[in-house]
Amino acid sequence: MNGAEIYKRLVEAIEDRTLKPGDRLREAELAESYGVSRTPIREGLKRLEAQGLAVHEPNRGMVIPTLDHGQISEVYYMREVLEGTAARLAAQHASNAEIEILQDLVEADRKRVADEDSLVRSNREFHRRLCLASHNRYLVDQIDHLRLSMILMAGTTLDTPERRETAVEEHAAIVAAIASRDLDAAEAAARRHIEHAQKTRLKQN
Repeated sequence: MNGAEIYKRLVEAIEDRTLKPGDRLREAELAESYGVSRTPIREGLKRLEAQGLAVHEPNRGMVIPTLDHGQISEVYYMREVLEGTAARLAAQHASNAEIEILQDLVEADRKRVADEDSLVRSNREFHRRLCLASHNRYLVDQIDHLRLSMILMAGTTLDTPERRETAVEEHAAIVAAIASRDLDAAEAAARRHIEHAQKTRLKQN
């Protein structure tokens, strides 16, 4: 494996909580774990650091950072701005097929609200599809980058049945506005959805 592949594996490990905020990233241990030399590990860690997913701490070396209350609020503020814009652009540019995919996701999610793990995976797919429907590659890139910061947050905002049901209906409101080609309503619905997710997240921390 090269440095790029190690980076991808490390991101996946953070995302699935095999590696958690506060954990040390020791080159020797990682090299042994992945069965490679230290060179690709060092390259992967440099890229991880460039993306803000690793930091140097005195006397500890490279560690996965923990986001504080202020940083969490900043991330969600940017999500609200970017995903609100994505929904607005989707209302303007999404094809009928893209809208149907979003509608199908909402209908499927209504049947899986009792399954947290399944809904968490589907939630990621919904937001990915929503961003792609904006037809703005630069916006998609920015949201992808922001998603990396999200994986530093413990747990999920979909950990209660009530929030899962509400989130799905918030998705439905976004899609309905996009289908109606109502730009203002689509942006407002997306911003409202992210605002509610932020409140849930801050209550958890």
